[in-house]
Parts: sequence; C-alpha cells; structure tokens
Amino acid sequence: MKVTIIKLLFICSRNKWRSLTAETIFKQITSYQVRSAGTEENARIKITAGLIGWADIVFVMEKKHERRIQQKYREELKSKKIIRLDIEDEYEYMNEELIELLKNRVSEYIEIPD
Repeated sequence: MKVTIIKLLFICSRNKWRSLTAETIFKQITSYQVRSAGTEENARIKITAGLIGWADIVFVMEKKHERRIQQKYREELKSKKIIRLDIEDEYEYMNEELIELLKNRVSEYIEIPD
C-alpha cells in the first residue's frame, strides 16, 4: 500500500516566526512534507511559484498574505487549496501560545496525531 505524503506550505510575512514555527512543528509528522516562506522582500525564504507548485495545501497566516500570493501567483494557485489561519503577527518563534493556536487551527483541515 502506497502512503500518500501531503505537502504543506505555510506562509507569513518574513518567514521568521509564524510560518517557521509551523514548519518546525508539523514537519515532525511523517505523513507530511512541510515548507514555509514569506511574502516580503526581506523574508528568510521568499515565496516562489515553485514552492506554490510543490504544495498540496497552502496555509496563510493573514488575509494580506492570501491577497499578495493571489495577485502574484494567480495561475499557480488555480488548483490549490488556500487556508487562512487568521493568526496575527504577535508571536515569536516557537512561542507556546502560537504552537497551540497553529495546532488547533490546522487540525481543522488535516489530521494531527496526538
């Protein structure tokens, strides 16, 4: 039986706190491949058409991230599922509250083992 690995992409502004935290916690789950990126010029890893093409599900932290990627990558996003998590930019990397928020919001869309 072939196991399907789902590819998750998390996007925030600078890819330093929110999306990087999401990548760190969800890449430990073997049924997912996880990457993260940012929408701003000075992002640690900047979003590309290739990253969007790679992903099965795209999670964005805020409406502005959704808007930015839809403007720039309209074609690449046509067959993609985009999920807005509505997590404000007020948490630092691996903040406990951020981890809980991410797990709670993301678990509405994908299976997260206990």
